[in-house]
Amino acid sequence: MAESLSIFLTALIKSVIILFGVFLPGAAGSVYFERKISAWIQNRIGPNRVGPFGILQPIVDVVKLIIKEDIIPLVADKRFHALAPVIAVTTAMATFAVMPFGNFVVIGNLRIDLNIASNVNVALLYVLAVGSVSVYAITFAGWSSNNKYSMLGGLRSASQMISYELSMGLSLVGVIMIAGTTSLNGIVEAQANMKWNVFTQPLGFIIFLVASFAETNRSPFDLPEAEPELVGGYNTEYAGMKWGMFFLAEYGHMIAASGMISTLFFGGYDIPFVKQLFPSVFYDGALILGIMQVGFFLTKIAIFAFFFIWVRWSLPRFRYDQLMDLGWKVMMPLALVNIIVTSLVMYALR
Repeated sequence: MAESLSIFLTALIKSVIILFGVFLPGAAGSVYFERKISAWIQNRIGPNRVGPFGILQPIVDVVKLIIKEDIIPLVADKRFHALAPVIAVTTAMATFAVMPFGNFVVIGNLRIDLNIASNVNVALLYVLAVGSVSVYAITFAGWSSNNKYSMLGGLRSASQMISYELSMGLSLVGVIMIAGTTSLNGIVEAQANMKWNVFTQPLGFIIFLVASFAETNRSPFDLPEAEPELVGGYNTEYAGMKWGMFFLAEYGHMIAASGMISTLFFGGYDIPFVKQLFPSVFYDGALILGIMQVGFFLTKIAIFAFFFIWVRWSLPRFRYDQLMDLGWKVMMPLALVNIIVTSLVMYALR
């Protein structure tokens, strides 16, 4: 009983740290840097009035959304209308439960794993499962609003995310075959000392990267909220903080996708060769190594988040038929080819 309570309290504390130390600051920071990076790309200034260099702008935006009136259409299904943004935020946060920010640290007699759920053997399957649930948020939002533009946005999202989830899942089969596990910690350990999967699975990486843009509804795959033809898409009938929760979820998914790309293809938290070069200082369980691993991993996330933002403000949106053709006629066959080639190479080298 005492051991179970200790495990629960430890997981709860780590959940709070991830929520208030990574997820919420990361989402707020992503909003700020998106506006600054887009301004830089378009030769503008961007936010520069609220706080030094405009860094308090995200806080002001949240306050503004909170005090705005929550308008719900009379013909909307109020239950699902309110549930949709909650599902969106929850699925974005749930991914971080199994994401390893580092290996572990030992403080006295206490071992602390640097993730919320320690050593989950099916962590990769869990991430894919949680990601597939997020489609319900946008579908419910579009359907419950009883608005034709919102409905079209929800239907687009359902077809888009289902299509690209298949390619995303298949692109990871090669990673699982090489690592021999679906544990994210195991996949990171299999990439130790620069044996990154991006070198052995370049095609799988490209497919996963493109699918991540589609899964997060980021440009050039943001058709569910295409304002030229759908006004605002699935969130047309939302206002105030409910509207803001969809964007909180979008940036949360972007951070989670950046973390998964780093974990699956770029070695995750592993710092190449540092334990071999300085074994007396950087050994498994050392506090300094744990801190460095977390910092190294967060730096990778920041780099890929910058890439997500850069692409959004550089490429035009696909047409819907182009989106579907790319998913079913290009990425799906390439993902299957990647599995076959990986199987043949592993069989030849065994």
